Amino acid sequence: MGVLAVVSAVGILVDDRMLVGVPIWTKPFKFSVSFVAYALSLAWMLTLLPRGRRVGWWAGTVITVASVVEMALITLQVIRGTQSHFNQATPFDNAVFQTMGATVVVLWLGALAIAVLLLRARILDRAMAWAVRLSSLIALAGAGVGFLMVRPTPEQLAVENPPITGAHSVGVPDGGPSMPLTGWASTGGDLRIAHFFGMHALQLVPVLLIVLTALAARSARFPAFARLADEGVRLRLTLTGSAVYGAAFALLTWQALRGQALFAPDGATLAAAAAIVVLGGATAALSLRTGRVASPALTEEVAA
Repeated sequence: MGVLAVVSAVGILVDDRMLVGVPIWTKPFKFSVSFVAYALSLAWMLTLLPRGRRVGWWAGTVITVASVVEMALITLQVIRGTQSHFNQATPFDNAVFQTMGATVVVLWLGALAIAVLLLRARILDRAMAWAVRLSSLIALAGAGVGFLMVRPTPEQLAVENPPITGAHSVGVPDGGPSMPLTGWASTGGDLRIAHFFGMHALQLVPVLLIVLTALAARSARFPAFARLADEGVRLRLTLTGSAVYGAAFALLTWQALRGQALFAPDGATLAAAAAIVVLGGATAALSLRTGRVASPALTEEVAA
């Protein structure tokens, strides 16, 4: 995936072909970079398993093979100059898309198997245990948003045997005005936003805990961080952060399904976002207040 990311980046620079409103090599570039982060995160999580490593190895191998098949088909369609997703224009294009759909299901089931292993695992650090468990579950939900994209739009249903069935955007056609870099729709809903945000919980939720632990290790110099040396505080903050992340993911999905652009929220979306911020902030503050100030010895133990 790292090599493909470089190849795709070169393709964006030297190949002037456009597809659905963006440079044709944009999709393999974004997918390969995303797979790099996703695979590294899963590989690290598998090292935390005290038991079931053989099952985890097989699940990881299945995910690897499915990912390679998915990216090979995406790249093949780029070389052919046509869409990979939702394309039913010819029997070959349809076969490619159906195969991609099957690999996505296999990939999702492999990730589910790893999530179940993590839920059952006895990881000594409770905060880390819940960080990897909840992030893997949110990532599964994020990947599941992809299944919503294959539904035909009302415009496609009105046509007999449409060449394209399914869409990333909601309320506007794919390929319309879009945000820079991401290519997400800027005038309507886009399910790729929630899809991306949910899947990358796999990195961002554990990173939150890593940051909290790093701050706790510096509490000797910065007393304001002393409460973070308490494992119970880090656990509660991790649970709060995961809940806020999951709520934000649900909000992004709801916003997209209503055909609403990310940066054009209505009153209901703003109210829901405000509720998430207020409740999350209040819960985080309560978690810090209920923690105990760490002794110097505990601080040194966290740092170690």
